[in-house]
Amino acid sequence: MRFRNLRKIYINLLLASSMLGYATFSSAHGGSGITMDAAGISRTFTGVVLVTCFDDGNGPAENLIARIRDNSPLVPGLLVNLQLFKGNKAVNITDTVSGDANYSPFVTLHGGPGVYYMIINKTDAGARNFDVEWHCNTVDGIHTGTEISVSQFN
Repeated sequence: MRFRNLRKIYINLLLASSMLGYATFSSAHGGSGITMDAAGISRTFTGVVLVTCFDDGNGPAENLIARIRDNSPLVPGLLVNLQLFKGNKAVNITDTVSGDANYSPFVTLHGGPGVYYMIINKTDAGARNFDVEWHCNTVDGIHTGTEISVSQFN
C-alpha cells in the first residue's frame, strides 16, 4: 500500500512538472512529451487535471481553451482525446492524426471563473506520448490566471 501511494505521488509530481515544464512569452500553459500508459497495457488509462481559472489582474475568467497533440507513431484505432467539463457543460476533441506534429483544433468551454476538469484518455491499449496546451481567458480573449492540480494519471 505504501509503495502504491509513493508511486502515485511520484507520477503526479512527474505529470505536474511535465505539464508546467514550459511557458512561452504569451503566457501559454502546456505539458510537453508526457507518456500515458508507458507499459501500453491499459485500455482505460485516464489523466484528470483540475484547472482553476481566476482573475489575476487581467480580468475575470470567462472560458478555458485547450488542445492536444499525439506525438506517437500511427497505430490504427489508437487516438488521444481531451475533454473539458465544468458544471453541466462539456466539450471534447481528438487528435485524429497521430505523430504528424499538428495539434488538434482548440476547444472552448465557457464556464466562467472556477475549477474546470480536463480529462485526457485514449481509445485502446498502447502507450501514447502527447502534448497538451490550455489557457484561461477573459471574455475579450485575454489570458488570465491559471493554476493546475493533477488528480489522476493511471
